[in-house]
Amino acid sequence: MTEQRPFASEGRAAGAPEGRAADAPGGEAAQEPWSRPIGRRTVLSLLGLGALGTLFGSHVQAGISNLLDSVHAGGLASVLPGGGQFTIYTVTSGYPAAPADYRLRIEGLVRRPLSLTVADLQSLPATPLTRDFQCVTGWVVPNVHWVGVRLVDLAEHAGVDPAATAFRLESFDGVYTESLTIEQARQTGAIAAYSMLDAPVTREHGGPVRLYVPEMFGYKSIKWLSRIELVRRAEPGYWEQNGYPVNAWIGGRAPAQAA
Repeated sequence: MTEQRPFASEGRAAGAPEGRAADAPGGEAAQEPWSRPIGRRTVLSLLGLGALGTLFGSHVQAGISNLLDSVHAGGLASVLPGGGQFTIYTVTSGYPAAPADYRLRIEGLVRRPLSLTVADLQSLPATPLTRDFQCVTGWVVPNVHWVGVRLVDLAEHAGVDPAATAFRLESFDGVYTESLTIEQARQTGAIAAYSMLDAPVTREHGGPVRLYVPEMFGYKSIKWLSRIELVRRAEPGYWEQNGYPVNAWIGGRAPAQAA
Protein backbone atom coordinates (compact mmCIF):
# COMPACT_ATOMS: atom_id res chain seq x y z
CA MET A 1 0.00 0.00 0.00
CA THR A 2 1.42 3.35 -1.00
CA GLU A 3 2.33 5.66 1.82
CA GLN A 4 1.17 9.25 1.51
CA ARG A 5 2.81 12.64 1.85
CA PRO A 6 1.09 15.51 3.63
CA PHE A 7 -1.40 17.52 1.68
CA ALA A 8 -1.19 21.25 1.18
CA SER A 9 -4.06 22.89 3.03
CA GLU A 10 -6.33 25.42 1.39
CA GLY A 11 -5.98 27.83 4.29
CA ARG A 12 -6.38 26.81 7.92
CA ALA A 13 -9.94 25.56 7.57
CA ALA A 14 -8.74 22.86 5.19
CA GLY A 15 -6.10 21.55 7.56
CA ALA A 16 -6.80 18.26 9.32
CA PRO A 17 -5.76 16.29 12.43
CA GLU A 18 -2.74 13.93 12.59
CA GLY A 19 -0.92 11.20 10.60
CA ARG A 20 2.45 9.84 8.95
CA ALA A 21 4.12 9.99 5.56
CA ALA A 22 7.37 8.19 4.77
CA ASP A 23 10.19 9.57 6.90
CA ALA A 24 13.01 11.15 4.95
CA PRO A 25 16.57 9.88 5.46
CA GLY A 26 18.14 11.23 8.61
CA GLY A 27 14.76 12.11 10.11
CA GLU A 28 14.52 15.44 8.26
CA ALA A 29 11.37 16.69 6.57
CA ALA A 30 11.00 15.47 2.99
CA GLN A 31 12.23 18.07 0.51
CA GLU A 32 10.18 16.71 -2.39
CA PRO A 33 7.20 18.76 -3.64
CA TRP A 34 3.95 18.01 -1.86
CA SER A 35 1.34 15.86 -3.54
CA ARG A 36 -1.59 17.46 -5.33
CA PRO A 37 -3.71 19.28 -2.74
CA ILE A 38 -6.88 17.56 -1.56
CA GLY A 39 -9.92 19.64 -2.47
CA ARG A 40 -11.85 21.48 0.21
CA ARG A 41 -14.95 19.29 -0.18
CA THR A 42 -12.96 16.10 0.35
CA VAL A 43 -11.25 17.48 3.44
CA LEU A 44 -14.50 18.73 4.92
CA SER A 45 -16.06 15.33 4.26
CA LEU A 46 -13.24 13.67 6.18
CA LEU A 47 -13.67 16.10 9.04
CA GLY A 48 -17.40 15.40 9.06
CA LEU A 49 -16.78 11.66 9.29
CA GLY A 50 -14.36 12.24 12.14
CA ALA A 51 -16.88 14.37 13.99
CA LEU A 52 -19.40 11.52 13.81
CA GLY A 53 -16.82 9.22 15.37
CA THR A 54 -16.11 11.56 18.25
CA LEU A 55 -19.82 11.94 18.91
CA PHE A 56 -20.82 8.29 18.77
CA GLY A 57 -17.71 6.38 19.75
CA SER A 58 -16.02 3.16 18.72
CA HIS A 59 -18.83 1.55 16.69
CA VAL A 60 -19.10 4.51 14.33
CA GLN A 61 -15.30 4.76 14.20
CA ALA A 62 -15.10 1.09 13.15
CA GLY A 63 -17.58 1.83 10.35
CA ILE A 64 -15.62 4.89 9.24
CA SER A 65 -12.42 2.86 9.21
CA ASN A 66 -14.08 0.15 7.08
CA LEU A 67 -15.45 2.80 4.73
CA LEU A 68 -12.04 4.42 4.29
CA ASP A 69 -10.43 1.01 3.75
CA SER A 70 -12.96 0.22 1.00
CA VAL A 71 -12.41 3.60 -0.67
CA HIS A 72 -8.64 3.10 -0.38
CA ALA A 73 -8.98 -0.31 -2.07
CA GLY A 74 -11.03 1.35 -4.78
CA GLY A 75 -8.08 3.40 -6.01
CA LEU A 76 -8.27 6.69 -4.10
CA ALA A 77 -5.20 6.05 -1.95
CA SER A 78 -3.70 9.36 -3.04
CA VAL A 79 -6.71 11.21 -1.62
CA LEU A 80 -7.82 9.54 1.60
CA PRO A 81 -5.71 8.41 4.57
CA GLY A 82 -5.89 4.92 6.03
CA GLY A 83 -4.41 1.45 5.93
CA GLY A 84 -2.58 1.06 9.26
CA GLN A 85 0.04 3.72 8.59
CA PHE A 86 0.48 7.34 9.59
CA THR A 87 -0.57 10.20 7.34
CA ILE A 88 0.89 13.52 8.45
CA TYR A 89 -1.23 16.64 8.53
CA THR A 90 -0.29 20.15 9.54
CA VAL A 91 -2.36 23.25 10.25
CA THR A 92 0.27 25.50 8.65
CA SER A 93 2.07 25.35 5.32
CA GLY A 94 4.57 22.63 6.24
CA TYR A 95 6.75 21.11 8.95
CA PRO A 96 8.07 23.83 11.29
CA ALA A 97 11.74 23.57 12.25
CA ALA A 98 12.62 23.56 15.94
CA PRO A 99 14.62 26.57 17.15
CA ALA A 100 18.34 25.85 17.50
CA ASP A 101 18.02 26.61 21.22
CA TYR A 102 14.84 24.55 21.66
CA ARG A 103 13.47 24.36 25.19
CA LEU A 104 10.22 22.91 26.49
CA ARG A 105 8.82 25.44 28.96
CA ILE A 106 6.59 24.48 31.89
CA GLU A 107 5.00 27.65 33.20
CA GLY A 108 1.81 29.19 34.54
CA LEU A 109 0.49 28.17 37.96
CA VAL A 110 3.73 26.58 39.16
CA ARG A 111 6.26 27.46 41.85
CA ARG A 112 9.34 26.64 39.75
CA PRO A 113 8.95 27.43 36.02
CA LEU A 114 11.10 25.06 33.96
CA SER A 115 12.93 25.43 30.65
CA LEU A 116 14.03 21.96 29.56
CA THR A 117 16.23 20.77 26.71
CA VAL A 118 15.55 17.35 25.20
CA ALA A 119 18.53 16.06 27.23
CA ASP A 120 16.92 17.47 30.38
CA LEU A 121 13.71 15.59 29.58
CA GLN A 122 15.65 12.40 28.95
CA SER A 123 17.26 12.71 32.38
CA LEU A 124 13.85 12.59 34.09
CA PRO A 125 12.03 9.32 34.93
CA ALA A 126 10.81 7.92 31.62
CA THR A 127 7.47 6.33 30.81
CA PRO A 128 7.52 3.86 27.90
CA LEU A 129 4.22 3.05 26.21
CA THR A 130 3.22 0.71 23.39
CA ARG A 131 -0.22 1.82 22.28
CA ASP A 132 -2.34 2.36 19.20
CA PHE A 133 -2.58 5.77 17.55
CA GLN A 134 -6.02 6.54 16.15
CA CYS A 135 -6.94 9.49 13.95
CA VAL A 136 -10.39 11.02 14.21
CA THR A 137 -10.86 10.34 10.47
CA GLY A 138 -10.83 6.61 11.15
CA TRP A 139 -7.36 5.17 10.51
CA VAL A 140 -5.32 3.43 13.20
CA VAL A 141 -1.62 2.60 13.56
CA PRO A 142 -1.31 -0.29 16.03
CA ASN A 143 1.35 -0.84 18.68
CA VAL A 144 3.34 2.37 18.32
CA HIS A 145 6.23 2.51 20.81
CA TRP A 146 6.59 5.81 22.67
CA VAL A 147 8.92 7.08 25.40
CA GLY A 148 8.53 10.33 27.29
CA VAL A 149 7.77 12.02 30.59
CA ARG A 150 4.24 12.08 31.99
CA LEU A 151 2.55 15.48 32.00
CA VAL A 152 1.54 15.06 35.63
CA ASP A 153 5.16 14.30 36.56
CA LEU A 154 6.34 17.46 34.80
CA ALA A 155 3.70 19.43 36.69
CA GLU A 156 4.88 17.99 40.01
CA HIS A 157 8.50 18.66 39.06
CA ALA A 158 7.58 22.32 38.50
CA GLY A 159 5.64 22.53 41.77
CA VAL A 160 2.07 22.77 40.52
CA ASP A 161 -0.20 25.22 42.31
CA PRO A 162 -3.35 23.65 43.84
CA ALA A 163 -5.43 26.21 41.93
CA ALA A 164 -4.41 24.63 38.59
CA THR A 165 -6.87 22.16 37.06
CA ALA A 166 -5.66 21.92 33.46
CA PHE A 167 -2.79 22.07 30.98
CA ARG A 168 -2.70 24.53 28.10
CA LEU A 169 -0.33 23.25 25.39
CA GLU A 170 1.31 25.25 22.61
CA SER A 171 3.16 24.29 19.42
CA PHE A 172 6.10 26.21 18.02
CA ASP A 173 4.27 26.25 14.67
CA GLY A 174 2.58 29.35 16.12
CA VAL A 175 -0.97 28.08 15.50
CA TYR A 176 -1.69 24.70 17.10
CA THR A 177 -2.87 24.68 20.72
CA GLU A 178 -4.48 22.00 22.85
CA SER A 179 -5.64 21.41 26.40
CA LEU A 180 -6.14 18.59 28.88
CA THR A 181 -7.44 18.68 32.41
CA ILE A 182 -5.01 17.38 35.00
CA GLU A 183 -7.45 14.55 35.66
CA GLN A 184 -7.49 13.60 31.96
CA ALA A 185 -3.70 13.65 31.86
CA ARG A 186 -3.64 11.36 34.89
CA GLN A 187 -6.31 9.01 33.51
CA THR A 188 -4.62 8.63 30.13
CA GLY A 189 -0.99 8.67 31.23
CA ALA A 190 -0.33 11.42 28.65
CA ILE A 191 3.37 11.99 27.97
CA ALA A 192 5.64 14.61 26.47
CA ALA A 193 7.28 12.16 24.06
CA TYR A 194 10.84 12.49 22.80
CA SER A 195 11.00 9.00 21.28
CA MET A 196 8.56 7.39 18.84
CA LEU A 197 8.84 4.28 16.70
CA ASP A 198 12.08 3.39 18.54
CA ALA A 199 13.84 6.59 17.46
CA PRO A 200 13.87 10.29 18.32
CA VAL A 201 10.61 11.98 17.27
CA THR A 202 11.24 13.31 13.77
CA ARG A 203 10.41 16.79 12.54
CA GLU A 204 7.52 15.38 10.47
CA HIS A 205 6.03 13.64 13.48
CA GLY A 206 6.22 16.74 15.66
CA GLY A 207 9.74 16.52 17.08
CA PRO A 208 11.85 17.07 18.93
CA VAL A 209 9.03 16.73 21.53
CA ARG A 210 5.34 16.08 20.99
CA LEU A 211 2.41 15.08 23.14
CA TYR A 212 0.93 11.59 23.10
CA VAL A 213 -2.45 11.06 24.77
CA PRO A 214 -3.56 7.40 24.98
CA GLU A 215 -7.32 6.75 24.77
CA MET A 216 -7.94 10.00 22.85
CA PHE A 217 -8.06 10.78 19.14
CA GLY A 218 -4.84 12.02 17.57
CA TYR A 219 -5.78 15.68 17.37
CA LYS A 220 -5.22 15.92 21.14
CA SER A 221 -1.61 14.71 20.71
CA ILE A 222 -0.22 18.11 19.75
CA LYS A 223 2.96 18.15 17.64
CA TRP A 224 6.01 20.46 17.92
CA LEU A 225 5.36 20.98 21.62
CA SER A 226 6.99 24.14 22.97
CA ARG A 227 5.05 25.22 26.06
CA ILE A 228 3.03 23.57 28.82
CA GLU A 229 1.09 26.04 30.90
CA LEU A 230 -0.74 25.10 34.10
CA VAL A 231 -4.04 27.00 34.15
CA ARG A 232 -7.19 27.32 36.24
CA ARG A 233 -9.46 25.76 33.64
CA ALA A 234 -9.19 23.97 30.31
CA GLU A 235 -9.47 26.15 27.20
CA PRO A 236 -10.62 24.94 23.76
CA GLY A 237 -7.65 24.17 21.52
CA TYR A 238 -7.22 24.67 17.78
CA TRP A 239 -9.45 21.77 16.72
CA GLU A 240 -12.07 22.43 19.40
CA GLN A 241 -12.32 25.98 18.05
CA ASN A 242 -12.99 24.38 14.66
CA GLY A 243 -15.85 22.20 15.91
CA TYR A 244 -14.22 19.15 17.50
CA PRO A 245 -15.20 17.95 21.01
CA VAL A 246 -12.99 19.02 23.92
CA ASN A 247 -13.34 15.48 25.29
CA ALA A 248 -11.81 13.34 22.54
CA TRP A 249 -12.23 9.88 24.09
CA ILE A 250 -11.97 7.21 21.38
CA GLY A 251 -14.70 5.13 23.00
CA GLY A 252 -16.95 8.11 23.60
CA ARG A 253 -16.22 8.28 27.32
CA ALA A 254 -13.31 8.11 29.73
CA PRO A 255 -11.99 4.55 30.26
CA ALA A 256 -12.86 4.71 33.97
CA GLN A 257 -16.45 5.45 33.00
CA ALA A 258 -16.73 2.65 30.49
CA ALA A 259 -19.67 0.31 31.08
